[in-house]
Amino acid sequence: MQRGHLLLWLLFAQAHAELPMCKESDYHFEYTECDLLGSRWRVAVPNKANTCTGLPDPVKGTQCTFSCSEGEFLDMQSQQCQKCAVGTYSLGTGVAFDEWDSLPSGFVTHGVTTYGGEAHTHCSNSTWTPVGDYVTSNTDECTATLSYAVSLKKPGTVSFEYLYPDSSIYFEFFIQNDQCQSTDSKSRWMKTTESNFNTYRVELNSGNNVLYWKTTGYLPGSAVKPVLIRNIAISGVAFTSECFHCKPGTHSANTGSARCTACPAESYSNKGAAICIQCEQDTYAEAGSGSCKPRPACTNSDYFYTHTPCDSEGKTQLMYKWIEPKICSETVIGAVKLPASGEKQTCPPCNPGFFVTNSSTCEPCDKGFYSNGTACTKCPVGTEPVVGFEYKWWNTMPSNMKSAIFRREFGDSEHSTAWEVAGEYVYTIPRDQDSDYLMLTLDVPGYRLPQSMVKDSERSELSRITFVFETTCAADCKFYFLAGYNRWNNDVVEQWKGSKSKQSYSYLIQSNSTASFTWTFQGTEEPNAERKYSADAAKIFSIHITNVIGGVASQCRRCALSSAKAGSACVPCPLGHYMVNGTGVCKSCPPNTFIRADQPVGEAACVKCGPNTQRNKAHTACLSDCALDVQTRGGVLLHYDFSPLSNVTGFHSSPRFTSKGLRYDHRFNLGLCGKEGRVPATCVGNVTESGKEVKGYACQSTVVPSDIRSQSMVSTQPFVIGDTLIGVTTNTTLSSISSPKWLFPSAPVLPDVIFYYKSSETTQACKQGRSATIRLRCNPSVTEKHHITLPSNCSEGTCDGCTFHFLWQSQHACPLCTKNNYREIVSACIQGIQKTTYVWQQPLQCYGGESLPAQKVSACVTLDFWLKFGVSTGTIAAVLLISISCYFWKKTRKLQYKYSKLMMSSGGTECELPTADSCAIMEGEDAEDDLMDLTRKSFFTKIRSFSRERTSDGFDSVPLKSSSLYHQREEEDSDD
Repeated sequence: MQRGHLLLWLLFAQAHAELPMCKESDYHFEYTECDLLGSRWRVAVPNKANTCTGLPDPVKGTQCTFSCSEGEFLDMQSQQCQKCAVGTYSLGTGVAFDEWDSLPSGFVTHGVTTYGGEAHTHCSNSTWTPVGDYVTSNTDECTATLSYAVSLKKPGTVSFEYLYPDSSIYFEFFIQNDQCQSTDSKSRWMKTTESNFNTYRVELNSGNNVLYWKTTGYLPGSAVKPVLIRNIAISGVAFTSECFHCKPGTHSANTGSARCTACPAESYSNKGAAICIQCEQDTYAEAGSGSCKPRPACTNSDYFYTHTPCDSEGKTQLMYKWIEPKICSETVIGAVKLPASGEKQTCPPCNPGFFVTNSSTCEPCDKGFYSNGTACTKCPVGTEPVVGFEYKWWNTMPSNMKSAIFRREFGDSEHSTAWEVAGEYVYTIPRDQDSDYLMLTLDVPGYRLPQSMVKDSERSELSRITFVFETTCAADCKFYFLAGYNRWNNDVVEQWKGSKSKQSYSYLIQSNSTASFTWTFQGTEEPNAERKYSADAAKIFSIHITNVIGGVASQCRRCALSSAKAGSACVPCPLGHYMVNGTGVCKSCPPNTFIRADQPVGEAACVKCGPNTQRNKAHTACLSDCALDVQTRGGVLLHYDFSPLSNVTGFHSSPRFTSKGLRYDHRFNLGLCGKEGRVPATCVGNVTESGKEVKGYACQSTVVPSDIRSQSMVSTQPFVIGDTLIGVTTNTTLSSISSPKWLFPSAPVLPDVIFYYKSSETTQACKQGRSATIRLRCNPSVTEKHHITLPSNCSEGTCDGCTFHFLWQSQHACPLCTKNNYREIVSACIQGIQKTTYVWQQPLQCYGGESLPAQKVSACVTLDFWLKFGVSTGTIAAVLLISISCYFWKKTRKLQYKYSKLMMSSGGTECELPTADSCAIMEGEDAEDDLMDLTRKSFFTKIRSFSRERTSDGFDSVPLKSSSLYHQREEEDSDD
């Protein structure tokens, strides 16, 4: 075994003996980790393994607290700090990255799907891309991450410059340690920039730090501007072992430089330059250029026209200017000359609210005055000025407006001009590159309602901006209108593509935080298109914004006299009254009408409430108290109570996916109805710092599931669908809003109740504003309150983008139950007890209202009793009938016998009766027989006797006994 080890050692020693001795270029020095005493060793590390032998022995290194200053580097050979040579620089205790021709060593970038799908399938190419002076993010709906790991010997900082112009992409920066724990730092949420690079700086802890830059697009299908990062600097690494060369376009003339200086315009420099070199004649270079370019011949696209300010004589003239910086040459063959200025002309009038001073300049009128652009006039007593800004003459750029050029390659554009005045309009001038963004920004301090509208602030418009524009394009130009909610954020409100004829656009301002408006024109998205479409331009003819704090007045509004605060010069009409034109007299509106905000005077200001709605107390809108009575075709009156559905309800549409697989859906918030003080439906965009918020009866926002910033979802693009209730009815059309039955086909027993809403906010696609219909359908089987669906053939809720439709099925959408909705069932009589039970009519088409009556129990007689009673009664009746029959038979026999005897005693003479012996009882005769005969008469005989007819003389006819009859009676008695 020992021999084997010895043999291997000999072979190893022989192999090393054959290697050449190491040179200084074959290895570099590194420090070992610091020990507990703060000491370390310097060791030599070969650049490639097994290429040389004889490395220097380890030596004692500097203390771990050692560091070099700015402009110095640590010479590992001597272990001493030395100054950087000219053409180089050093941060001393840090590193810097300002060249992005390729991704610097140590940086890692990758793209993943936002919802956690397979990255290589969808977003593997969505990464950060180095582009010369900066690195640019992705612009799609993927998540792109740029990371860099650094180990700090002591606490330090990281700083970088970034350009974040579009809030349609989310941008965050955060730091984690080697245990993947986020360190305490500033908010990860980066603020948007306007047109310039901003500097961001964060403190770093000693030890391992991983820096992350992450971007995520969240507007499906939208083209967004990328985030740009440059000049990343990290301090706290204690020292750098080498100095960095100045990048092209910069230089450092002195040793020990901490940074390089950019070359001025018309000069250039190469990498590691100590001085800048002037460009030769007929060549040019922009500031910070690494080379000079030949000057092209001047063309008509290299200059623009404008109007000079009015002089003291009130004259102006058309003049031409070269586009700055001027890069063309007038001496080259074929070059055009700058046209001469035009003749002087009379200046146009000032804009409304301004007046012409003695020096022919325009100044704003004082408070309480108005003007049409010539002279100021004080508002009459009982009126107030209608303040705002109205620009329709463009002799000079207004003081609260500025123009700038945004170019991705350069962020600094403060001194660049993008829009110029031209008398009747302001327009975009030719630019260096057709892909540049030409921006015109209007800043306002805030808004205030006129005194006459303060009481009706709920219905009054806070402000409205209206502008007239025109675009002329030969390429795929775009014209954007953006509203800014603070200086860090702005959102695209509307955009137009291609050439557009002269037209007007109006935007309703709903928040006092909307402080700026920007119009942006881009000739084409084609990269590096230099003045190919110079004739493409946008023009703005007029801009009018109302109710601006510090604004000027072009007219005065007449006010009605009423009680008001002391010192008020203008008082509105009482609630429910309108102002008669030109008189200042207030007149009451008809019943159940409200005052329309956009027409404060005239009877047309009174608008009748829609069906089944009532005017609110402020006479500003019509409301529904969630109760409704509907008369069916069959004449049945149905009572509805939708109050259980009155709370704001939110629901999501079915999920949708972009081309890269990003899942998103639309969230709708609905506030169906309610009385005074109801809580409106609210939609909020939670991506931007300002959090745009809209309110109304119905609103929509786009929701994207995400793990960015530890949020489960990102909500954006909120807008109002309906802020005014038009009416509630079973009709499928109301006020030009239609809800066809084919949208939600079915065969309901009861008619659907439809709520109609309208929005006052107009867009380019919806010039009449958006609208919404909520169809309530009775479905007793739906126990949940929020069963809301969208049309199957319009999955996003709208078929035309302007009118949205919803179907709300619920048991609370059924009419209230009444007695007509249930019936009674009577049970059989069992043991003397009978039950009455009430059940609902099927199918059940009601809910709530009257409840089913409780079961009733009552006493009853059974069938056996009635059977026995019937049998007994029948038996008694039969016996009685037999007895009566026998009696009358016997009586008849007697009468027959008596009649025959009488006939025999008549002597055979037909039709003669025997003569009575006497008309009265003779003396000695006893009337007892007759009396006894009477007493023996039956009850029915007595009744019969009482019913005998009286004779004509009024006496009863009593038959008298004859003697023969008497003897016959005696004979019968003797026989007995």
